[in-house]
Amino acid sequence: MDAYTATLDLLRRLPPTNVERNVDILCQLVPDLASDLLLEVDQPLRIAKDAETGREYLCSEYNRDSDSYRSPWSNAYDPPLSDGAVPSKKLRELEVAMNDAFDTYRDMYYEGGLSSVYLWDQEDGGFAGVILIKKTSKPSQSGNHGAWDSIHTLEVHERGRQAQYKVVSTTLLWVGNEAAATVGENGQTGVSLSGTMTRDLEQVKSLARYDDHIANVGRLIEEQENKMRNSLAEVYFGKTKDVVQELRTLESAAQSRQEQSLRRNLFEEMGGKMNKRAAGAV
Repeated sequence: MDAYTATLDLLRRLPPTNVERNVDILCQLVPDLASDLLLEVDQPLRIAKDAETGREYLCSEYNRDSDSYRSPWSNAYDPPLSDGAVPSKKLRELEVAMNDAFDTYRDMYYEGGLSSVYLWDQEDGGFAGVILIKKTSKPSQSGNHGAWDSIHTLEVHERGRQAQYKVVSTTLLWVGNEAAATVGENGQTGVSLSGTMTRDLEQVKSLARYDDHIANVGRLIEEQENKMRNSLAEVYFGKTKDVVQELRTLESAAQSRQEQSLRRNLFEEMGGKMNKRAAGAV
């Protein structure tokens, strides 16, 4: 196994809540792989504020150039970067419109949080981009809170009056209580549940106008997020409920045995009737 594959395999086995720290340590241990790891491994999104407009935006490797990050609102880098990569004029207009559209989408589905969209030109004439969404809940009175990060990368290729869209979506989910972050430090114990999920989708849609990209991409992201949310609820919370039920049930042992006996008698009776019918048919 080569070093790059080994580092990715190691990160998959470590807790997702510590992914930033783990990636940083691996980048120090294997500096030659730092750029590849930062691009390949999805990390929780960071928040910055646009000095020109005063609006917050999300930072990731997709809007980074050197040590600066580009704002989707002003199209400027912070710290300032004179030769930073920016989209063409036509694509920048689409980027602005798509940021407005997904700001509405975020408000409808998340009722808060923050979203940012970044687009860039490709050499083959198409374009690529990323839609970032982050929602962090404030700790409740019991200390429970969580975080949701969505990262949707897309490639778009126009084919006459149609466009081919390829979307790769990753969701990072963390839920728990504040005690979970201090386990072992002061004797507190807590519960922490975290994980990541990645899904891809490829579709061809009609394209009458250039602005149709906004609606097409919006429908794809909406479809992906709905499916992933349902899967996360089933995989993480459903399995957790099953484990808790195995450890501590609300029913008494006597009641459980009675129900099992009743089910067994019903199955035996139904089996006997089916055997009689089968014998009569013969």
